Amino acid sequence: MIKSVDTTPLADVQANPDSRRVPISRVGVKNIRFPIAVRDRRKSAQHTVGRIDMSVDLPHHFKGTHMSRFMEILNSHDGEVSVEALPAILRTMRERLSAETAHLKISFPYFMPKKAPVSGAEGLLSYDCAFDASSGAEDDFVLTVNVPVTTLCPCSREISARGAHNQRSMVTVRARFDGELWIEELVALVDESASCDLYPVLKRTDEKWVTEQAYDNPRFVEDLVREVTLRLRAMPQITWFHVHVVNFESIHEHDAYATVEEPRES
Repeated sequence: MIKSVDTTPLADVQANPDSRRVPISRVGVKNIRFPIAVRDRRKSAQHTVGRIDMSVDLPHHFKGTHMSRFMEILNSHDGEVSVEALPAILRTMRERLSAETAHLKISFPYFMPKKAPVSGAEGLLSYDCAFDASSGAEDDFVLTVNVPVTTLCPCSREISARGAHNQRSMVTVRARFDGELWIEELVALVDESASCDLYPVLKRTDEKWVTEQAYDNPRFVEDLVREVTLRLRAMPQITWFHVHVVNFESIHEHDAYATVEEPRES
């Protein structure tokens, strides 16, 4: 037996008025896994999987927003999202959800091939990256790149007769910019600032090289954040940046960190 479909209009509860007079800065959905395309300097695009957060502001007089519309908007982009599509997505979010401001954050792994310094053995390194975009009274876009590197302690090298302690460090660069800025540029910039960069594959000759490279280029966490800062200052397209460095200390229970944030001077 086929049951008839009830065509009675359903109540739009979210659109009901609210009397508490509390505007909400952001309301939406998060942790959506979705295919995305990211511009790759070596080829036209790299296809990866993003974790997406979508939100809008909600005026005090609305009871709620329409959560399903976020997913409808996202899925209208043929199963793939790119940076070039972000303005249209944000504009549609504002229109469909009657919002003044829309926000979109996409976090994703970005893969780059890298050859070992001596043997030339090649593998892939992944970098955790993110796009933060918003549209409203002011449009905004921030690129975030996390780059793992090696640092060797200058103090340990100075006072020790045999070797020096080192550790893996994580450098997080967030940047606003005019024109083009490649993920590859920020990765190279950070690698050049560290005691030594990381490699996916190392043979014995490579291990010797990276050990000596780190020993010859000791860096405190303060040194590393300053070296990254100087290189970012030299990039004219960057208008603002925030650098955060964490040393995952190998001889301490705690970690060390340093941060620099700078706008581009007018």
